[in-house]
Amino acid sequence: MRRCLSIFCLLLAGCGPRHADLPTFSVERKLLQLVVETPAGTNHEQRYNPTTNAFEPLRLAGLEAVVEFLPAPGNLGFVPGTSPPDEAQGQPGQPLPALLLAESQPAGTVLEVLPIALLMLDVDGLLRPVVVAVPARPSQRILPQATDWASLRRVYPGVRPFLDLWFRHRAPNTRIVGWKDEKAASLLVRQWMR
Repeated sequence: MRRCLSIFCLLLAGCGPRHADLPTFSVERKLLQLVVETPAGTNHEQRYNPTTNAFEPLRLAGLEAVVEFLPAPGNLGFVPGTSPPDEAQGQPGQPLPALLLAESQPAGTVLEVLPIALLMLDVDGLLRPVVVAVPARPSQRILPQATDWASLRRVYPGVRPFLDLWFRHRAPNTRIVGWKDEKAASLLVRQWMR
């Protein structure tokens, strides 16, 4: 039975897009793309597995990882077509992490986004960047006036301290290194492109 279920899952995974093969920028509009792994509003983190083309629960020491704090304040995911230029900056082969400030989206959703900030984290002594983005389509935005770092800080001053607090409590031994603007986020995306 378990073997049949595994085969079914592999066949089902083959029906959708191969998220590992998606381009960094959309073909038609040349906008940055983001793949949602963990929907906003949950404490159960998921990761994309390129081998199975499926979104699976993140596991730590064999157990499902659960954020023991408030649910995710946005959709956690990654920028497709990216990997660390220097493996010392992150886990080998892991794409550039991203946070989409939007209503909850199902795992596997691919959206065109505007990068508005770059959050730099220190997790267990390793520097971890997170691109913070909003949907490119205005009708999908929950922060309609946030289109860059300056407007996010000016119009929505509570977002940054809230995200600082959430990321510090998301995982042990995490500290906020700093924030950078949308230009730094775009530059980092280009540096991580394969």
